[in-house]
Amino acid sequence: MTPKRLVGVDFAAPDRETGPRRNLEETIVRNTSIILGTLIALAVAGVSHAQRPANITREMIATALPVEGAPLAVAGPYKVESGPAFGSPGHVVYRPADLTPFPGKDTLPLMVWGNGGCAINSTRYGGFLTTIASHGVVVMATAAEPGAAPGTRSTADNLRKAIDWADAENKRAGSPLNGKIALDKVAVMGQSCGGFLSIELGADPRVDTIGVFNSGAQGDNIARLTALHGPVLLINGHERDFLMASSKATYDAIDKLPAFYGARHGAGHTATVDHPGGGEWANVASNWLKWQFKGDKQAAKMFVGKDCALCTNSNWDTESKHLQ
Repeated sequence: MTPKRLVGVDFAAPDRETGPRRNLEETIVRNTSIILGTLIALAVAGVSHAQRPANITREMIATALPVEGAPLAVAGPYKVESGPAFGSPGHVVYRPADLTPFPGKDTLPLMVWGNGGCAINSTRYGGFLTTIASHGVVVMATAAEPGAAPGTRSTADNLRKAIDWADAENKRAGSPLNGKIALDKVAVMGQSCGGFLSIELGADPRVDTIGVFNSGAQGDNIARLTALHGPVLLINGHERDFLMASSKATYDAIDKLPAFYGARHGAGHTATVDHPGGGEWANVASNWLKWQFKGDKQAAKMFVGKDCALCTNSNWDTESKHLQ
């Protein structure tokens, strides 16, 4: 079956390129901006324990999977709308435009996202987040608040407040999301510095699973692994990703929890988040959430079973433990 292309309206990312081919100069400019953010963010509040290895260069951080020939993002059945979170200028929301199927015919879990570089502005991830939302998920990410100081970075508190907002909105009379969100199904995911935040927030009793992309526990964050209480997804860009070793060490340090580890050959640290719809990274995140929160058996086949899609894919090195 030919993968469906991204559907819905993405008001939060009006300047996002959606074509399958990107202008190389634009990609370089965009990657350069997040490189600086990543390096700065490793030293700011919430992730001051994360140390950048001394031999890592900007070019290594900017490595990504080429768009040409890469798997396309596979959109779900729901058209998506996005925009500022009501009453919370520090957040943006991506959700199915038609909420009538929820909660009767389908489950509407919540996923909170931490940006690479702990960036407060989530515009760059608009396509990635829209793909996930199209599978029937409320997705929340951070946004710069009016008057915020230049260079403001997100912390675990910003992501925690997103869960608080969803809880309040689920109860607010007149809210389109009133009674719609399955708050017993909450995930926190993030890339690079945002992955550190997902590990930190994974201790919150409301968080059921975390996704750590191009990242892993470092320094004081290693101790935080003992506070996790749900399945852990760890995905990296293989040897071109400077946090591959950290990702694998995190997987190895997880003892009793279900966990899946995947290293995608040639993906690098930036991987596919800049691909249309978030590319292969969006498919992995979407299928993990569909499996964990919707009991989707087809989605589960990406991670488990004798014909596990990632396990049998020559482009991936994978391991798993305690998964059923």
